Amino acid sequence: MSTALTAARAPRAPAGRGRMIRRLVPGVLLVLLALTGPFLAAHPLDKPVTAPFATAGDGVPLGGDQLGRDVLSRLLHGGTALISSALLVAAVVTALAAVVGCFAVLHPAVGRAVERTADVFILLPPILGIMLIALAWPGGGRWAVISAAIILGTPYALRIVAGAAAPLADAGYVEAALAGGESLTYTATRELLPNLRATILALFGLRFVEAVYVISMAGFLQIGPQPPAADWALMIRENSSGILLNPWAVVAPSLAIAALAISVNLAATSLAPRSARKAVTIP
Repeated sequence: MSTALTAARAPRAPAGRGRMIRRLVPGVLLVLLALTGPFLAAHPLDKPVTAPFATAGDGVPLGGDQLGRDVLSRLLHGGTALISSALLVAAVVTALAAVVGCFAVLHPAVGRAVERTADVFILLPPILGIMLIALAWPGGGRWAVISAAIILGTPYALRIVAGAAAPLADAGYVEAALAGGESLTYTATRELLPNLRATILALFGLRFVEAVYVISMAGFLQIGPQPPAADWALMIRENSSGILLNPWAVVAPSLAIAALAISVNLAATSLAPRSARKAVTIP
């Protein structure tokens, strides 16, 4: 019977890997396209080439924006800064959460402090946090938005890592390391972190998606990038008055943000272990 069960289960692993790869490919392709977009643009991002809100035609496949600039060229330029900022936010948030979260489950005092601090920051609405940081740092621009995204995203990520690491902290190999005189730093980085790879990788992907939302929200409110920068959220705000004249000026950047968020979200969820998929989500 064991042989039959083994044979029945054998094909499931390749199928699972294939499904994971299929979910990873769209997100990777979109990120690569956004990062290489400026090299594919047919026109400069700030040069008018047609009439304001002109419909799609020769040389302007998506028409013109409110100043007659090529929407497609600005769309190709607009993803680079957004994705670069989101990647930076996701990397910093995940690294902080991984290190501090592991220390929190090994040191009760740190754990209590992390839990209380996280409870306070999680209750802070993202838009309010962005506005507070923007007011405190009026000349910060994109860096102010990045800082806001890091501050707003880290507490929730800390709770996720601490929750995933808590059962491992009671494992025999962790107790043996502590009983053997190993430092908390060694135990956290060598014993706990390697066993949280899947959760941390999934968390990185989902923090990237959250950073896209936060940075896009800030861009729509004109906090961060300013005209004539090509930013997808800023394009939506700038061209909203002419949506009836040239819908693509608003629809195209909206679809770009949605496609990026959905594809990366699916890819990140597929990387999470089954036990963590319900916990590792965007708040």
